[in-house]
Amino acid sequence: MTYIVTGAAGFIGSNIVKALNNNGISNFLAVDNLKKAEKFVNLADNKIIDYMDKDLFIDLVREGAIPQPEAVIHQGACSDTMETDGRYMMNNNFRYTQELFIWCQEHKIPFLYASSAAVYGASTVFKEDVKFEKPLTVYGFSKNLFDQYFRKEMSKGLTAPVTGLRYFNVYGPMEQHKGRMASVAYHQFNEYVKDHKVKLFEGCLGFPNGGQRRDFVYVEDVADVNMFFLAKGISGIYNCGTGMAQEFNDVSLTVVNTLRERFPETKEYPRPAGQPPLQQELSLQQAVNYDFIEYIPFPQALVGKYQPFTQADLTALREAGYEKQFRPVEQGVMEYMLYLLDKTGVAPFL
Repeated sequence: MTYIVTGAAGFIGSNIVKALNNNGISNFLAVDNLKKAEKFVNLADNKIIDYMDKDLFIDLVREGAIPQPEAVIHQGACSDTMETDGRYMMNNNFRYTQELFIWCQEHKIPFLYASSAAVYGASTVFKEDVKFEKPLTVYGFSKNLFDQYFRKEMSKGLTAPVTGLRYFNVYGPMEQHKGRMASVAYHQFNEYVKDHKVKLFEGCLGFPNGGQRRDFVYVEDVADVNMFFLAKGISGIYNCGTGMAQEFNDVSLTVVNTLRERFPETKEYPRPAGQPPLQQELSLQQAVNYDFIEYIPFPQALVGKYQPFTQADLTALREAGYEKQFRPVEQGVMEYMLYLLDKTGVAPFL
C-alpha cells in the first residue's frame, strides 16, 4: 500500500483517484462510507488495491494497525453546508481530520486535506488570512477550526508536509450522488433535459437576477492542484479556485447554449417563434426572453447563510509554483454538459 485516499468514492475524492491512476498510481487504499451504495460507480472504472469503511479505518488508525503509506489524501467529510447537526459535523470534519493529522505527524507521513471557501463566509476578501475568515455555517466553522489547529501546529514545526486546499465552487463529473449539494450545473442539466429550461435565484444582497457571483472551478483542475502539492511536498493552506468570479447567469447560459442544439424541439416544448438558429448562441437576454432561464424567489432557508460573492485570491498558490490556468465557466461547463450527455445516455429530443 502506497497511498491512502479518504472520501475516495465521493465527488472530489474519486476525481483524485482518477488523477492518481492517470499518473500511473493504483496501489492505494480507498476509504469511504458506502451507506449510499450508488457511490460505488465513482470507483468502478478506477484501479485501487483495497477498500475500507471510514469508521473501521479510523479505529485501526487509533490502534496503530494501519500500514504506513507514502501519503494520505484526506477528502472525506460531511459536505452538506446546510447540515444543522453540529455534533455530527464536528466529529466528521474536525475531530476525524485532527486524528488523521496527528497520526501522520507521528509517523512522518505527508498529509493533504480538503478545506473550503466556506471559511470566508461573509468576507469580501478571499485570502488565506485569519482576519478574512468569517464562516456563516457550522460546516464552514468545522473547516475553519481545523485550519486554525493546523496553523498552530505548523508554527511549532512539522515532521512531514501538510497541505490544506480551500475549495471554491467545484463542479464536474462524479457528483451525481450529492443530491441538493450537487453543483448548479448538474441540477440545471437535469432541469433542461426535463423541462427545456433552467432555474436561478432572483436578485439578492445587492445582486441582480442570477447575478450572484462565485468562483466556479472544474473538478479536474482541482484534482490537478492536489497532484501538484502531492509531488512538491509544500506545507500551508492554499485557495483552490480559478481566481475569477463569474455570474450564475454565465453557468446557466452555457448550459442552455450547449444543450439547446442537442434538444431543439419536442411536441411539449416547440421551438419558440423567432428564435435564432440552433447553431447561433443565445445572449442572456434572449435566453430569458425565450424562457430558457427562469428566475425563482430566493429561499428563506438561505438567508444569512449564503455567499453571494466568492473569488479566490491565488497569490499564495502561484507563489507556491502552481502555474496552470483554470478552465473558465464557458469551457468547463460545456465540457461537463457533453460528459453528462455521454454518461447518462440521454437521447436528444429530435
